[in-house]
Amino acid sequence: MPTRRVLVTGAAGQLGGVIRELFGDGGDDVTALTRVELDLTEHDAVLRAVRDAQPNLMVNCAAYNQVDAAEDDATSALAVNAFSVRSLARAASDVGATFVHYSTDFVFDGRGAVPYTEENQPSPQSVYGASKLLGEWFAADVPRAYVLRVESLFGGRPAKSSVDRISDAILDGREVPVFIDRTVSPSYVQDVAGATRTLVDAEAPPGLYHCVNSGYGTWWELAEEIGRQLGVTPKLKPVAVETVKLRAPRPKYCALSNTKLTDAGFTMPMWQDALGRYLKVRTDGRPRT
Repeated sequence: MPTRRVLVTGAAGQLGGVIRELFGDGGDDVTALTRVELDLTEHDAVLRAVRDAQPNLMVNCAAYNQVDAAEDDATSALAVNAFSVRSLARAASDVGATFVHYSTDFVFDGRGAVPYTEENQPSPQSVYGASKLLGEWFAADVPRAYVLRVESLFGGRPAKSSVDRISDAILDGREVPVFIDRTVSPSYVQDVAGATRTLVDAEAPPGLYHCVNSGYGTWWELAEEIGRQLGVTPKLKPVAVETVKLRAPRPKYCALSNTKLTDAGFTMPMWQDALGRYLKVRTDGRPRT
């Protein structure tokens, strides 16, 4: 069987690095491009890079994820999260490649009460959310496209997620403010990468999938679980969303259902299990307060 040629964009990011390693270790011929090596907002440059690489599979991990800054810089958010995806989708179609793109729970308004499915109508409340929804639509133009919605990513490098911030504060014995009324389904990058590879290798039906760890909880519940797994009593400060001045609104309830992904052959582990695996790797050998 010929070696698969894989092009990873956004390869220096939290998810991109894990995707690069997983497919490379699996025997694929991986070309990994960072934003320094390829400016995804330059349409012609994207077309040339893809034409030169001739990939069978393209995995786009690049994103503008500065949620608050996007409110005052819509141009940058749209350039990266929407129009660069249009360029990549056009290039993928030109070479006949399968295309994988990642989106977000911020496409929803967060006013639900049960986990969102892929059938629920998006209603983004921020520039960031709207830019990601446009990216979903552009990605779907590719005949074989997988659009995977993730949220509250943790793991990988650089280690600067909310989970990292909370766990560092708990380990240091510092008080940490956490939302008591934002409900999420966190996503461990290792599990997201594994689901990505499974969908592609199994040639699952292309389309939109929610790709988060199973289950959901408030950030308060996540912080309590981090403390429990670290064996530390955390100093948590309860915070309600409406009491924090944020430039962009946050969806309060954004649990996502993984049923479609499970039906396609990949069951995401529970978020507590994923959290435990990540904390073990990240804190191995670190003293606990």
